[in-house]
Amino acid sequence: MAHMTAENAHTFEDAIGFFGHPRYEIVATGEVYDGTPELMRLMHENVTAFPDFHYDVERLHHADEAVVAEGAFRGTHLGTWRGLPATGRTVDFPMLIVFRFDGEAMMGERIFFDLNTALRQLGVARDPNTTSGKIATALNHPVTIGRALLRRLRRRR
Repeated sequence: MAHMTAENAHTFEDAIGFFGHPRYEIVATGEVYDGTPELMRLMHENVTAFPDFHYDVERLHHADEAVVAEGAFRGTHLGTWRGLPATGRTVDFPMLIVFRFDGEAMMGERIFFDLNTALRQLGVARDPNTTSGKIATALNHPVTIGRALLRRLRRRR
């Protein structure tokens, strides 16, 4: 909890100081940030993009070698994030964080969230089940959609 409190306060050196081995694994993107300089870079990118970001813990679960936090990432997109210019939109999406431990030492975080939910909230992605989402998917991926339609037609024969 102290680590998450420090990160929410944007005192990143303190937040990183709680790790026995500072490491973030962001499952949605496959990114791994290993070591203090890498984590510092990620945290500064996040606070630049979402100056008011915070993670609200809703539930904690304890396992033999881990603590699992269920919660939500919230913030306002006011700076560049992953190459996306500021949209001014707010995000509020579920996030699950697994804090691994080796004895008393916190050995990193594995962070799970649905990237498409975050991108939809930022206004750059569409729900593929909506009409606008289907149109956007067809326009953005004509070859993939065309092949899928051909496969469907072949199966009908």
